[in-house]
Amino acid sequence: MSSDETTRTPAPTVRRVRADDAPQWQRLYAAYREFYAMPPQPDVVATAWAWVLGEQHGMTGLVATAPDGTTLLGLANLRTFARPTTGTMGLYLDDLFTDPSARRTGAGSALLEAAAALAAQRGASVVRWITATDNTTARAVYDRHATATPWVTYDMAPRA
Repeated sequence: MSSDETTRTPAPTVRRVRADDAPQWQRLYAAYREFYAMPPQPDVVATAWAWVLGEQHGMTGLVATAPDGTTLLGLANLRTFARPTTGTMGLYLDDLFTDPSARRTGAGSALLEAAAALAAQRGASVVRWITATDNTTARAVYDRHATATPWVTYDMAPRA
């Protein structure tokens, strides 16, 4: 190696979730929930895993892996949604999380790029997601891949 060459860590790879990912995926998803101050609810994590693995409710689960192909660095959960105003389908990125020890490895960017490729493959017109306004670390990554919109999100509780 010449003096101007540098050793570079191989970029994470992205693939669909597999059944044997369950323990690592569930650990990452529980950490994601903790990050957003959600209570630990193993039943919710198990339900989300079943939906993602079984591709239920239009869900697709992606994971970023270390070069060994088995260590999960991050996850992305996407689902298809109809866009009546454009007469097209989109992909909604429900969850994106990178293990804190794997941040700055390119895992988040790799997951976003894989989501964009999946959208193109499926003929979707957009990949859309929301994040907290104070999630500045993630937003710095998002701003490199997408355009923030001016829309404000609301939640309304069901009522009879």
